[in-house]
Amino acid sequence: MKASYSWLKQLVPQIADSRALGDRFTSAGVEVEGAHEFGKGIETCVLAWVVSVRPHPTKSGLRLVTVDPGGEVVCGAPNVPEPGGVVVLAPLGTYLPAKNMTIGRRDIGGVVSEGMLCSEAELGLSDDSSGILVLPNGFAEPGTRLVDAIPETRDTILEIGLTANRPDCLGHIGLAREAAALMGLAWKRPAPEVPVRTIAQKTADAVKITIEAKDRCAHYAGSLVDGVTVGPSPLGVRYRLSALGVRSISNAVDVTNVVMLEYAHPLHAFDLDKVRGGVIVVRLARLGEKLVTLDGVERTLVADDLVIADGEGPIALAGVMGGASTEISASTKRVLLECATFDPRSVRRTARRQGLHSESSHRFERGIDHGDTRECILHASAMTARLCGGSVASEIAWAQGDEAKPVTVTLRDSACERVLGVAVPVAESTAILERLGLEKTSGTTFTVPPHRPDITREIDLVEEIVRVRGMETVGARLPAVHPTRPVGGREALLRRVRQTAVSLGLSEALTFGFTSKKMLEALKLPGSVELANPLTEELTVMRTSLLPGLFEAISRARRHGESDVAMFTTGVVFMKGADLPEERPMLAVAIAGARPSYLTKPEPVDVWDASGLAVQLVSRLTGLGCELVVGESHVAYLHPRGLASLLVDKRQVVGHMGPVHPDVIDALDLGGELMIVELDLDALARLGQRTTRYSPIPRFPASARDVALLIKEGVPAGLVLTAIREAAGPLAEDVRIFDRFTGSPVPAGHASLAFRVVYRSADRTLTDAEIDQSHAKVVAEVAARFNAVQRA
Repeated sequence: MKASYSWLKQLVPQIADSRALGDRFTSAGVEVEGAHEFGKGIETCVLAWVVSVRPHPTKSGLRLVTVDPGGEVVCGAPNVPEPGGVVVLAPLGTYLPAKNMTIGRRDIGGVVSEGMLCSEAELGLSDDSSGILVLPNGFAEPGTRLVDAIPETRDTILEIGLTANRPDCLGHIGLAREAAALMGLAWKRPAPEVPVRTIAQKTADAVKITIEAKDRCAHYAGSLVDGVTVGPSPLGVRYRLSALGVRSISNAVDVTNVVMLEYAHPLHAFDLDKVRGGVIVVRLARLGEKLVTLDGVERTLVADDLVIADGEGPIALAGVMGGASTEISASTKRVLLECATFDPRSVRRTARRQGLHSESSHRFERGIDHGDTRECILHASAMTARLCGGSVASEIAWAQGDEAKPVTVTLRDSACERVLGVAVPVAESTAILERLGLEKTSGTTFTVPPHRPDITREIDLVEEIVRVRGMETVGARLPAVHPTRPVGGREALLRRVRQTAVSLGLSEALTFGFTSKKMLEALKLPGSVELANPLTEELTVMRTSLLPGLFEAISRARRHGESDVAMFTTGVVFMKGADLPEERPMLAVAIAGARPSYLTKPEPVDVWDASGLAVQLVSRLTGLGCELVVGESHVAYLHPRGLASLLVDKRQVVGHMGPVHPDVIDALDLGGELMIVELDLDALARLGQRTTRYSPIPRFPASARDVALLIKEGVPAGLVLTAIREAAGPLAEDVRIFDRFTGSPVPAGHASLAFRVVYRSADRTLTDAEIDQSHAKVVAEVAARFNAVQRA
């Protein structure tokens, strides 16, 4: 929001200076992010009358212009006026920041130029550099300073970063009210302008206004201004708009923008002669209706769009943008001004659906003051008649919808002390709230004015009081500590999962629940729930995996030079269901880059790191062992070589792990290899959490036996390991693979896998004969199952 300091000072003359105002605003939550000087450097520029104009003796295209005051100036502008015209002269020594130049004597083709005739761009007033600024003959006396002749050419513009709950500060009257309240200054709301000319005709005689969608439009006012002449706005209006970042269009249209910037209440101007049938209807659009908006884009409407329609079809998107069919033009003679109150949610949905954000929708979405509609339209009508030379109809036309009921809030005497720790006298708190526009009705109950839709509770009143008093009035005090509610269910599980992941050295990434169809297609994931009203063009569907958000974080990190990655994210994924989407809590982990090392050459992480991480996660979360099973699952975005399912209790699959497929890495520009672990948290929750128990130190000795098997390549070692464990039975305390060898003398197409089986009994010492017998049985069963040959 851009705010004009000179405009605010007109509304509150007691304001000292812009810096003090900015500091006070910021301390009260209306943050002034910066300030810049509009028209800086033009204080020495003066209005000069053209005395004579003649061609330059040696330079074609240049002319010698004699001005009073100033002397002879060389000028190349195409629009130098005839003698008697009024121009703007920058005398010698003037510094123009807009062009970063200081005016000095210059010899141009043998003629010395005594200054410069300036364009609006050179003065920093607009982007127009097509010619010099020419004012009407007799505009002011020669030598008059430009800032004295047109005060709007010099101003301080405050850049205010407003939060969405303060729509009242999107207009200068709201900011003036806020400034007066914060500084303890007397302030009176300015009365609307009175029209200089009126006609006996009523607006309702020229156009009939009806509201069909009464829940979307609280009220709608129309005002007729007849006999207008559309043309450029006066310079003061143009420069005030330019200073606030609004392009001047014409006098009739500029009025609506000026009033919007003043009251924070958007208006719209229709060419009444283009309104078909002489009727205005506020209704919902019919599916498939078309409307060409003022930006020249044809838009297809849906049944949820609120429109302003005439006798034949839509002529405006309510609260968002007008239509081209009723646009004000140079031939317009009758202007119908609109001022209404539209439902914020309706405007927000239409603006996002149509991808159309305007100054109007920005205000309506946040909630405008629905109590100043009559005042705004009367003020705009009078201003239109003054600037366009028309006459105002004797009465406005009014249509009523579902009006919002006044909001009342009670402030208990103890509320401030209870919340702030500081007692505020009732008289002081009442005075503060009344300065902000609240009305005390009875006892300590206040009626909230319509310009403050954010005040609905007692705590809001306390916040307003402390904002105005100043946060410095609240001393430092430790708050009372209250026990929090017990955390259980899914929330407790997610908290425990996050703590476990962090304890294993992983960093958490916070990711969106939305993603793009392109991302899901690249991962070959099933389609998900499409959003009817997406936040952006990219985030259009609900995620069916946590990986899209995690991959985006990794890609961003790698683009910034961070190659080593150890990240996780938790959350729910959304799978299509019969009626509502099925929500499934998940954990996703990604590791990449170099394995931590010290005084050794870094080595890249691989599937063994991922498998160790997966086993640790499952073990710490459930207290159970985790087995990796290969060759029994297919995950489209993981490489089949290295892919493994995570099995608990030999029956429950709780997730999978493996390297990301190279095709996916290339498609998503992930910048290198990645290892992934994904866990289904619902599956883990069903397993429960076993308490780790102490096992006594074995009383009897163990005995190990090794076996080397010649097996065809392609048989997963994990399957062989599981088979050995099953065949060995309860006597096998541990089974591990310790060697894999290929090459001579191992036959081609085969590999030698070596396993160590540790045997131990809990109640006696095993004999060598018992161990050999059991081991021989294991070797025979495994060799038969995999068609393997035992090596010597």
